[in-house]
Amino acid sequence: MEKTNTITMGKYKYDEETEFKRTANKVSLTTIVGNVLLSLLKFMAGIIAHSSAMISDAVHSASDVFSTIVVIIGIKLASKEPDKEHPYGHERMECVAAIVLSVVLFITGLGIGAGALKNIVNGNYNSLQVPGILALIAAIVSILVKEGMYWYTRYYARKIDSSALMADAWHHRSDAFSSIGALIGIGGARLGYPVMDSIASLVIFVFIIKAAYDIFKEAIDKMVDHSCDEETERQIYECVMKNENVMGIDLLQTRIFGNKIYVDIEIQADASYTLKEAHDIAEEVHEDIEHNFPKVKHIMVHVNPAQ
Repeated sequence: MEKTNTITMGKYKYDEETEFKRTANKVSLTTIVGNVLLSLLKFMAGIIAHSSAMISDAVHSASDVFSTIVVIIGIKLASKEPDKEHPYGHERMECVAAIVLSVVLFITGLGIGAGALKNIVNGNYNSLQVPGILALIAAIVSILVKEGMYWYTRYYARKIDSSALMADAWHHRSDAFSSIGALIGIGGARLGYPVMDSIASLVIFVFIIKAAYDIFKEAIDKMVDHSCDEETERQIYECVMKNENVMGIDLLQTRIFGNKIYVDIEIQADASYTLKEAHDIAEEVHEDIEHNFPKVKHIMVHVNPAQ
């Protein structure tokens, strides 16, 4: 079928990109400050209350600072404007950051699981010093703060559709799980059952590994091009067909690139239209899609003569 007009439109929504970076940086800096203060609190409580579990939990919280820095770097790279070497942008760098965080989360989980299994096998519980009440209080505070960080980061991750921020949210929740294990272990040790610490850690290990797998899978899905869901494509189709000059749609293809959508569409228009008129119709279709679907970054419109 002869194509009377081809228009490639790549208008980048710089305001949205600026808001994306601003929100991500605000969330990341807030959680960095929170993790630094929480790590210091738990470390001091672990030393004063003679709790090795709380000291280990403090180190885990400190590792979250590293993971959040990875998120900041990933989002900064993903938000760079297109250049000659990367004409379609850098959105996939955020997926790379999410993959790095999933690996860090996986290694953290393995460390917790291996340590718990070693303690259970060795059974060296009598040598452990009974922790003080301060460690118990610190564990409760840690659970509340880290769970709050999870919901705070998760909210903004969904708002700006950031896989890296979502990965960081799950890292916060893994720390909350770790603190739950520390709470159970400290409480069990004070009641005379130190083995509870290791059993709880094994359960936490399963949760952390599952979270790491989910983050990794989602990031890989975004790295590999695939089409939008059927509902989104149906909405795009209906949006285009509302234009009275569009007589039909010959082709509608979508693909997800990072957290953005790319659309290729072939529309039918009256064969008697001039090149300028066909161009204007394509412009209208582009603007309608861009206005109604903020996640669409690039649109290619072909105008075919209606039969």
